[in-house]
Amino acid sequence: MKGIIGCIIGILGGFFGGLVGLGGGVIMIPLMTSFVHLTQHKAHGTSLVAVVFTALVGAGTYSFHGAVDWKVSAILAVGAIFTARFGAHYAHSLPEKKLKKAFGVFLVFVSIILLIKGFLPKTSYHFGSWTSIVIFLSTGAVTGFVSGMMGVGGGAIMIPPMVLLAGMHQHLAQGTSLLAMVPVGISGALTHYRLGNVQMDIAYGLSIGAVIGSYLGGTSANMLPEIYLRLIFAAVLIWMGGRYIRG
Repeated sequence: MKGIIGCIIGILGGFFGGLVGLGGGVIMIPLMTSFVHLTQHKAHGTSLVAVVFTALVGAGTYSFHGAVDWKVSAILAVGAIFTARFGAHYAHSLPEKKLKKAFGVFLVFVSIILLIKGFLPKTSYHFGSWTSIVIFLSTGAVTGFVSGMMGVGGGAIMIPPMVLLAGMHQHLAQGTSLLAMVPVGISGALTHYRLGNVQMDIAYGLSIGAVIGSYLGGTSANMLPEIYLRLIFAAVLIWMGGRYIRG
């Protein structure tokens, strides 16, 4: 029964995440705490398992269209794999109430990134300068910690620096961040699993549902006006974030 519920939650999270180009963790975690009654810690750890599979599917799709920079993904992953473990341990050390408030603040942050996403400048990009390498390593390090702590893929953290600071095209940045999420998600998920923060009977269905949902959401996104989707989704995230912050 829990596997079926997990699959439904995964489909919903993957679908809405696919609509607006984000991972489904920001939707899956609140649904798991509300309907499956997982603790905040277990919801974060279980979400990361699903993130690995959705990132794999998304990265494969972007790679098929030539929108993935493998070198940059590797640099991002190097910076993030180790810090993801620290983020998971830090989340585990926080009391339930503080972790919920932190997740609420993160939801509001994601909603702001979502609103300004369409206004990020599109400039030319050339890999190779030491400045860009430092930017990618630093971005990966921050993303890894946030991903391990919040149970999300970290696209909202990775994409803006790649576009604004390194001059990478938005579409290429999204595909590159998805590929980097795979090893980062594995690192964070394994750490949460060792800490007892992964509910395996839900994780299986959640992963299957998230893959299906992200495909459906990504397909639907091409048929609906993106600006309205971002506004609606951002409003929902702000509302949920406010509830978490207020406790």
